[in-house]
Amino acid sequence: MQPQSYSRHRLNLAFMTKRLLDVFVAAMLIILTAPVMLAAALLIVLGSGKPVLYIQERYGYNRRIFRLFKFRTMIKDAHDMQDDLRSQNERDGAAFKMSDDPRVTALGRWLRKTNIDELPQLYNILRGDMSLVGPRPLPLSDYARLDEISQRRRLSVLPGLTGSWQIADRQNISFKEWMRMDLEYIDNWTLQTDLKILLKTFIVVLSGKGSH
Repeated sequence: MQPQSYSRHRLNLAFMTKRLLDVFVAAMLIILTAPVMLAAALLIVLGSGKPVLYIQERYGYNRRIFRLFKFRTMIKDAHDMQDDLRSQNERDGAAFKMSDDPRVTALGRWLRKTNIDELPQLYNILRGDMSLVGPRPLPLSDYARLDEISQRRRLSVLPGLTGSWQIADRQNISFKEWMRMDLEYIDNWTLQTDLKILLKTFIVVLSGKGSH
């Protein structure tokens, strides 16, 4: 049996306010971005066929496995090619990153650049799988490669659509520093911190500094 992670959740007013904020903002964004999501889905089908969504199991709060939704930005069966490409990984630590990943489609690069590929995760937030702000959920295979037990404390809160790492200069931050930022967020969480990260995320998205 896998060990459980210590929970940082407390059923107090601040936590309930965070959840209400998640539901309200996610619902509003789904309504506002529905035409964008419909157009993205149509372009994916026309460009490379179905499936429209990329669905992957990831660890959530307290090691609960959930299905994360994203618009598909890669060729079909891209995940099966990752082991062959891992020798070209450009990120240290457990995560995988290639700036010129051959699996990413032309449309997929644009969807990542604009962060449109992440919009389906608004449904994960409504379902309670995720929060607007929190540590990004890593794939199960990446968690298996974590070499420090302390990094698993990321599982003591709901994973987020955005977080401290997303608003920083990701290209110049090591994996260890990324993990440190997440743990600092967990240990010092306040509603004000979430609001600041959401505002900065909005600025980053508008500036076009999304994932490549």
